[in-house]
Amino acid sequence: MAKPVKPYIVSDSNPQVEKFLCCIMKQGKKSIARRIFKDALEVIKTRTKEAPMEVFSKALLNATPLVEVRPKRVAGSVYQVPVEVTPKRQVALSIRWILGAARERKGMPMSQKLALELLDASAEQGGAIKKKQDVLKMAQANKAFAHLAK
Repeated sequence: MAKPVKPYIVSDSNPQVEKFLCCIMKQGKKSIARRIFKDALEVIKTRTKEAPMEVFSKALLNATPLVEVRPKRVAGSVYQVPVEVTPKRQVALSIRWILGAARERKGMPMSQKLALELLDASAEQGGAIKKKQDVLKMAQANKAFAHLAK
């Protein structure tokens, strides 16, 4: 018996896309998450000359934080201590921020909101980039407490 022909799916070999799809997904509806992502890539293809997957990876890279602040209790006081972000958490935070910023946009389908946020993030603007800059500013403001980090 011959194997059934599997339709082309964008995310077969890319673990970053699979992680992104799992974060888009709500209530276990992965087929809907795949459709949203695929439609978002189509919108990106119509709006720009670049390859949609390049825009996606560039957006994730631009939204990736290098430092964040963590609360640390010292002698009854809580200090916001800047720490470096581990690579796994960098990816998780960038995905979370991009999806959060896309979900905050109103008045259009999720695939369009996601496409616009990915385009904005790849161009160093939008909600996810603002969140990254806010975290960076907070880490720079609390640089004096860096010696408390373990």
